[in-house]
Amino acid sequence: MGKKGSIYELDGRVELKRAVPLGIQHVLAMFLGNISPLIIVCGLLNIDSGLRSMLIQNSMFVAGLITLIQLYPIGAVGAKLPIVMGTSSGFIGTAQAIGAQYGYGSIIGATLVGGLIELFLGFFIKPLKKLFPPIVTSLVIISIGLSLLPVGIKYFGGGSGAEDFGSLNHLLVGTTVMVIILILKQFKGFLNDSSILIGIIVGYILAICLNMVDFTQVRESAWFSLPHPMVVPFEFNLEAIIAMGIMFVATTVETVGDISGITNGGLGREATDRELSGGVMADGVGSFVAAIFGILPNTSFSQNVGLVTVTKIVNRFVIMTGALFLILCGFCPKLSAVFSVMPQSVLGGAAVIMFSMILVSGIQSLSRETLDARNSLIVALAIGIGVGVGNVPEVLAQCPAWVSNIFAQNGIIMTFVVATVLNLVLPKNKEEEYEKQKIEA
Repeated sequence: MGKKGSIYELDGRVELKRAVPLGIQHVLAMFLGNISPLIIVCGLLNIDSGLRSMLIQNSMFVAGLITLIQLYPIGAVGAKLPIVMGTSSGFIGTAQAIGAQYGYGSIIGATLVGGLIELFLGFFIKPLKKLFPPIVTSLVIISIGLSLLPVGIKYFGGGSGAEDFGSLNHLLVGTTVMVIILILKQFKGFLNDSSILIGIIVGYILAICLNMVDFTQVRESAWFSLPHPMVVPFEFNLEAIIAMGIMFVATTVETVGDISGITNGGLGREATDRELSGGVMADGVGSFVAAIFGILPNTSFSQNVGLVTVTKIVNRFVIMTGALFLILCGFCPKLSAVFSVMPQSVLGGAAVIMFSMILVSGIQSLSRETLDARNSLIVALAIGIGVGVGNVPEVLAQCPAWVSNIFAQNGIIMTFVVATVLNLVLPKNKEEEYEKQKIEA
């Protein structure tokens, strides 16, 4: 980290005046996604506002801490890649079901055990690597992009559940952010690299001018407060642990897709065994630490994969400044509140571009594969069934609850399962396999 480096290289130090804005750009991309799962689950379980604020503060601190571990691994834990961590929205449905039946403490107890399960899985990524050939990881990346597009459009309209969803003000703000980004991407240097950040700032200012922002939460928040571990007592329920454990196995697939998306979209190569293993293990450690601080599982954020794909900025020092800013937010509730009150449509203009670029990255990765009759069939069925089920989750309504919770969340897991099974069972072209083995030899 001592020698100077380019923002487009993994290693090397970048001037702070350039690194800090680009790091904060990553924070802006994930901030709402990091706090939304807690707000939703706490609202569903009627958790009091005092504890809710404490948990949101903890989520900032944990996200920053585990992002640092992904960037600068501790032993085998961490991918040494520009991965940004945060509270996962994939667990909302399972957490809601567990919380309604057994209480919030059972969610946290199951998260603690689930983190250990994913940590254990990280050790075995290498022997499991045959389940993640390029054609499968490409389809998972494509599925991640497709599943996030509706999320981006919901942000664009003001956020799912907003009373004024789709109002002209929200559409104006989202469109303004998008146009600013598109214009700045035509330049070179700082304006290009910081296009997302500048677009969001302009959108936020416009939203304030349109009286769309209520700063009451900012005024009422404290300037300084320590993150509070052990705020929720652990409760261990076998059914809750099994349900959450299955979801941790499923989210491992998404993390592998995120890591592959980073290396494909930002570095132009496939992820190594070491990167996949370290990234998944950091996911597990992150969720374990998250449980200690009473929050939902902590995983890699696809939003930031999209940002890396758009900007090609992969420098770990740059992302580290964003991680430190997240930790600062964990100690300064007022600073967190400034981001919390930002209308979702501000992020929406940027999110649509970032999420679409994840899809483009997956398509680019897939284009490097030979789309013969066999592979075309894998692509068709994996996307058709996976994304189809993600868009029409009711098709699994009559299945056991655990099936619906896993496969109907967003289609990513179903895409992976279909692609993996077909890749293993469909006969391969013998001539192509022989040529591939000769090249590898």
